[in-house]
Amino acid sequence: MANIRLIKRRIKTSKNISQITKAMELVAAAKMKKAQAAALAGKLYAEKIYEMVMRLAQRTDYRNHPLLTAPKPTGRRLIILLSTNKGLCGGLNTTLFRFLMHEYPNLNACDVMTVGKKGADFITRVGRSVKADFSDTTPREQVVPAVVELMIQSFLSGGYDGVDVVSNEFVSVVKQIPHKKTLLPLTLSGSELPSEGEKTYEFVIEPNVEDVFASLLPHYVENQLRDAVLQSEASEYAAQMIAMHNATDNANTLRDELTLQYNKARQEKITYEITDMVTARMAVEV
Repeated sequence: MANIRLIKRRIKTSKNISQITKAMELVAAAKMKKAQAAALAGKLYAEKIYEMVMRLAQRTDYRNHPLLTAPKPTGRRLIILLSTNKGLCGGLNTTLFRFLMHEYPNLNACDVMTVGKKGADFITRVGRSVKADFSDTTPREQVVPAVVELMIQSFLSGGYDGVDVVSNEFVSVVKQIPHKKTLLPLTLSGSELPSEGEKTYEFVIEPNVEDVFASLLPHYVENQLRDAVLQSEASEYAAQMIAMHNATDNANTLRDELTLQYNKARQEKITYEITDMVTARMAVEV
């Protein structure tokens, strides 16, 4: 016969777990909405800085700018890996790391800068050293200027052919996909530049177009990385929300099964007690 006291204790435990995971689900949902709002709030700035870069590029010989020109080939790339600091987000990090290894089979030819403790731990486990780790900065968006500064310095020093950011892209609450984007060298293709027939506006630019364009490009790169960070944060909280929702459902299902088992055990105990009473009475009467 099942131990009724043990089953009752397990029912209480599963109930407590479901309460905790439900609270974590609500917290993750609130953080996800906040990250989405931050990403949407930056879209207007992103569109405007992109438009300015495109129009200034049309008025200058942008191909000679060092951020737009690949240095002498070295065969090495710098990767900025955006992961999470904590777990409890399903297979989000596992999928990201699998994507990283698929995109860079020879990780020995790359240096990695990490934003997220899970990413730093993974790079260490595969036998690579981390060039720089920015996992302890919170909120994570504040780390962007420092990462961009180190990234640009490393690229201009001629040590890398290019700089890529590998992160999770937020598609929807139930879908986040790993994504790779090249940050440096910047590519401004002819199709992106305004056509000659398109309406243009003349601005008075001081001190000159070249200086303003050169000053604007680092901000453009920073904006690209900030968008990746916000997308990664939204993906983390969405994955965590779904994981905690599933955990809550599982805990509730387990509680229902244990309750059924508890009721069955009680019925068995009562049946045995009645049987003992009847048997004892029959024995006395005989």
